[in-house]
Amino acid sequence: MMSLLGRPDVDAGEVFVNFNQNITSLAVATSGGYSLYSLGSVDSTLDKIYHTKSDELFLIERLFESSLVAIVSQRAPRKLKVCHFKKQSEICNYSYANTILAVKLNRERLIVCLEESLYIHNIQDMKVVHTIRDTPCNPLGLCALSSSSEHCYLAYPGSVTSGEVQIFDAINLHAKTMIPAHDTPLAAIAFSPSGTEIATASERGTVIRVFSSQDGSRLFELRRGLKRCVSIVSLSFSNCSEYLVSSSNTETVHIFRLDRSAAETADHGKQSTDDWMGFLSKTVTSYLPTQVTDVFSQGRAFASVSLPEAGVRRMCAIATIQKQLRLLIASQDGYLYVYSIPSIEGAECQLIKRHDLRLEDHYAMDIKVDSPQTLGLNSGVSIGGAAGVPPSVAGAGASGSADGKSTATDKPGGSSSSTSGGGGGGASGSGSAGASYASAVKGDEPVAGGPSTT
Repeated sequence: MMSLLGRPDVDAGEVFVNFNQNITSLAVATSGGYSLYSLGSVDSTLDKIYHTKSDELFLIERLFESSLVAIVSQRAPRKLKVCHFKKQSEICNYSYANTILAVKLNRERLIVCLEESLYIHNIQDMKVVHTIRDTPCNPLGLCALSSSSEHCYLAYPGSVTSGEVQIFDAINLHAKTMIPAHDTPLAAIAFSPSGTEIATASERGTVIRVFSSQDGSRLFELRRGLKRCVSIVSLSFSNCSEYLVSSSNTETVHIFRLDRSAAETADHGKQSTDDWMGFLSKTVTSYLPTQVTDVFSQGRAFASVSLPEAGVRRMCAIATIQKQLRLLIASQDGYLYVYSIPSIEGAECQLIKRHDLRLEDHYAMDIKVDSPQTLGLNSGVSIGGAAGVPPSVAGAGASGSADGKSTATDKPGGSSSSTSGGGGGGASGSGSAGASYASAVKGDEPVAGGPSTT
């Protein structure tokens, strides 16, 4: 759900870090294997749920709190493995024509993103049910899948020259809408937990927009900054959808509050006629250029966090931990930061705990807040992404084959799509989805030490 892609510095020995869909667990992959941690007690400790030795991974996705994980290794970057970690068994694997750049999961679908195509699997049996071909070149594997089963939407870039977002209904298998979100190409996209809203940021990075994923209408426009363009690498809604957090290549993480009551009032023109300040503002801005009035109407950050260094990639999320809102920041240099979120706009987020993710102990080590260590850029840790594949491997030939018949259909944005009845065009698989697979998907087998959702 929240991988940071396009990592040119992901080399051997580094680490991939990724939150699951509802921010209840954290996956950490190293050169020697991967671990899953519960976030239920993250204020005080980071409890390890599971650890296993494996090939060096550069993608790992866990399905909510279930036993199902999808992994891709650097040794075989075109092969997806689906595993039942509690039973320590591989359920099935699929090979694709090119390097896998992203994998997304929810309880209905599994999405595999290649540079110029997307494969949609039915997660109940892992059959390819649809293939979107000839998508605009997407070397970073930028895509998003709603965690909702009711609004099971897939989003991906619709252009290489502008910030178009294609929204695809992954259940009914048809294009839903195209959103002209930005003038410049997309850098980050994320769905709200319900799937009814999508946040977008462009390569310019100064403005974040939130749209309805159902009709494409603009709901919010949020200004991250005025002084400089940045590269936004992480966008995430809180579970309650009241907050949106963004991180970039700067040292600042921004939290925005999405005040829907205020937006609704503005949309319906319910401003009181005797509000002379509002009348004055409207009168003055009517004489100003559009670019200036846009700045007046854009929302500002509700709260922010300044971290020690710029240039460190960070993945961010807002979760409810023991009935308290927490900002979680997983950093390239190997730390997980835990902050409280203030209830008053403009107040500072307070650092509660900083965990070291590089240790292989039964528990991740807690680092005291009053004696922080200097965070280095070359600490051998990277945040999730497929760019760790060496160029020679990324260009490897196809091993997949087109199994089953496909029916091509037209698709907005110049790409084509097909519905496949077997392994799917360009993908071949092996393995079977038995009772253990079904139980892993449904989450019927609770994992000891797992968090309780609040």
